[in-house]
Amino acid sequence: MSETIEQKCIAKGVKLTDQRKIIAKVMSDANDHPNVDELYNRVSKIDSKISIATVYRTVKLFEESGILTKHEFKGGKARYEELNESHHDHLIDVKSGEIIEFVDEEIEKLQKKVAEKYGYDLVDHKLELYGVKKKS
Repeated sequence: MSETIEQKCIAKGVKLTDQRKIIAKVMSDANDHPNVDELYNRVSKIDSKISIATVYRTVKLFEESGILTKHEFKGGKARYEELNESHHDHLIDVKSGEIIEFVDEEIEKLQKKVAEKYGYDLVDHKLELYGVKKKS
């Protein structure tokens, strides 16, 4: 079972106010990659006193603490997800905005092969694919 964002905050010594706990819970429960506006809409349903400024500051704090990661996919607002140890790539539907996470061993091997071809050891990478869903 993976750690929640709240547990990661505690482990990293990030002070958790009641409002930060709500934001952490909502992010932990997210099955998507919300932007700050979407996150604010979700947390304000739980506590209407949480301001959008608080959400921005909290997301920035969690990002700086290595708890959340920021994605700046083409043509949209920055989106966030919990930083995980396991690597994955993203396929973004340019019409709907849906984001699909995937791992493909062939792509992973090819990236290492390309780096080696040019005399490098691959230490990190990020792959974003953009597409339009085919009609059935």
